[in-house]
Amino acid sequence: MSGNKDEEDPRINGIKTKIRVVPDFPKKGIMFQDITTVLLDPKAFKDTIDLFVERYRDKNISVVAGIEARGFLFGPPIALAIGAKFVPLRKPKKLPGETIFEEYELEYGNDRLEMHVGAVEAADRALVVDDLIATGGTLCAAINLLERVGAEVVECACVIELPELKGRQRLKGKPLCMLVEYRCSF
Repeated sequence: MSGNKDEEDPRINGIKTKIRVVPDFPKKGIMFQDITTVLLDPKAFKDTIDLFVERYRDKNISVVAGIEARGFLFGPPIALAIGAKFVPLRKPKKLPGETIFEEYELEYGNDRLEMHVGAVEAADRALVVDDLIATGGTLCAAINLLERVGAEVVECACVIELPELKGRQRLKGKPLCMLVEYRCSF
């Protein structure tokens, strides 16, 4: 995973072939990486979860933080398999009760992630999960939010990376594990 291509796990190619690329979605010029087709294939979905579980099983992760919405698809099965709690990082005003938040910039404006107060503690070792890293803004906000409550962010895990958008460089030196690279053709 995200290492030497000569040593690539054969399951990764199976996952890659199940990712549908939708041109001009949600707007012209975007090549949308649709992971819902991975979810439609039980083997590809299981392989995706298994690859992450194999990587994190012995890393003493105590919390898996999934970013809304597609991080909610991969995060819970990973958390269950490694014996960690799952914490949803949500868009504004989606969580009941007291929350803390982290604002971040997008290409077209600002957004924020929210988390329940007390869901993550200072001694927690966190894994941040999302489907894709593009510019890295959302993952960076998740890292900031978790670190603000004292958690140690061990790594970020994404199914897909768009390396041309240089999102990895914004992650404050945190490692990124990704399964599939998609080279954009601009």
